[in-house]
Amino acid sequence: MKIVSWNVNGIRAVKDKGFADTLAQLNADCLLLQETKAQDEQVVTALADIDHYHVYSNSADRKGYSGVAILSRTAPLRIVHDIGVDEHDQEGRVIVAEFDRFYLLNVYVPNSGDQLVRLAYRQTWDAALLTYIQQLRLQKPVIACGDFNVAHREIDIARPKANYNKSAGYTQVEIDGFSTLLAAGMVDSFRHFHPDTVAYSWWSYRANAREKNIGWRIDYVLIDAALLNRISAAFILPEIQGSDHCPVGIELTL
Repeated sequence: MKIVSWNVNGIRAVKDKGFADTLAQLNADCLLLQETKAQDEQVVTALADIDHYHVYSNSADRKGYSGVAILSRTAPLRIVHDIGVDEHDQEGRVIVAEFDRFYLLNVYVPNSGDQLVRLAYRQTWDAALLTYIQQLRLQKPVIACGDFNVAHREIDIARPKANYNKSAGYTQVEIDGFSTLLAAGMVDSFRHFHPDTVAYSWWSYRANAREKNIGWRIDYVLIDAALLNRISAAFILPEIQGSDHCPVGIELTL
């Protein structure tokens, strides 16, 4: 089974950049999209010509903002929207597909914003997400994919010293929140298989950052430790264009 996660920075925008061809190239059994920037019906319309996938979407109350979607070749047992906390459930940031042996969670974690104006909210969000994942894990293992909006270690960001505690996505608060997820039994799949590899999943549109590979690794597939022996590969696909993020993913046997 191949699972791919990709922040598309607008489903309607990426559709006009060869999304159908990219989908065929990715050949994913499940494709998890973040930042769809569309209402549920708009996501369905944008993907109307995509065959062989069931499409599920969770959109923000605010139009053109946030949003996540799951494309799955196999229909899940059920789909769950949000995490059950009113404060966090207005922005369309979580959708979960339940399969026989695991939950597949798609998340678009809030950005702490310019001048870190949402950092306190982000801390609350991280704690709530951890609680929700732990609740799911009481029932069956979890695979959590998405844009976590944090570079966890120095190796995950091209310019750590210039950004530490100054830029959203590389503050100690955000790093600690992610570390807590790992300490609870979730494994960073890419770093597990590639402990010393420098690879990024997001590049600013400014100053030719992607061409210069001045990037951040903020997109992850986190594997429940109980499933780790089922994972055969973890990858990042920087050659895939269409967004300021690139896809990340895993291959597993069940």
